[in-house]
Amino acid sequence: MFADRLKQARKFKHYSQAELSRLLGVTQQAVGKWETGRSTPDPKTVARLAELLDTTADALLGLRQTVEEPNLSVEAVGRDAFAAYEECLIPVVGTVRAGYGALAFEEDYGKEYASVKDPQNYFYLVVKGDSMEPRISDGDLALVRRQSTLENGDLGVMVYGVDGEGTLKKYLQRGNAVVLHPFNPAYEDLIIKGEDLDHLYIAGKVVETKAKW
Repeated sequence: MFADRLKQARKFKHYSQAELSRLLGVTQQAVGKWETGRSTPDPKTVARLAELLDTTADALLGLRQTVEEPNLSVEAVGRDAFAAYEECLIPVVGTVRAGYGALAFEEDYGKEYASVKDPQNYFYLVVKGDSMEPRISDGDLALVRRQSTLENGDLGVMVYGVDGEGTLKKYLQRGNAVVLHPFNPAYEDLIIKGEDLDHLYIAGKVVETKAKW
């Protein structure tokens, strides 16, 4: 839901509620109400929040722009957007090691709620390892949208190598190479180029994470 996405984005940028409220010119109580779901900001404030938190309004709203809707905007969607995205049960289909481990799809982790429009295109994975610390921790749940491509800078779940090893990393394009970047400086980048790119499979884009397991 919007409240969870806003809270996660704020913490990701290391803002306190008080700091964010000062930047927005609103009261700390207003931010607190947004993060608890007691109220929602107007579309212009959502756009300003997205700018401050280095994300997009669509991401905060749980929306995604399509080719069929090139002019989709926060103003056009308005408050009705919040009602269009209901809480859905999403399967936790397996675990992904936040390192260079195996991606095992399993069906015994139950289900978790998420606010998405097309739940059949999403799944949760349980993160294991510390290579994405401090932003993503061991045991966190990663909500993944199934897609076969990523844009530069996206967080993604990728399977690399003939043995099908899976990893959750930041996806970076560097010329003709792809870099799988861990946030933890104790881990090195994995650089993939040339024919090795044929062995890189993108399972999906991480759209949010939350502490759970």
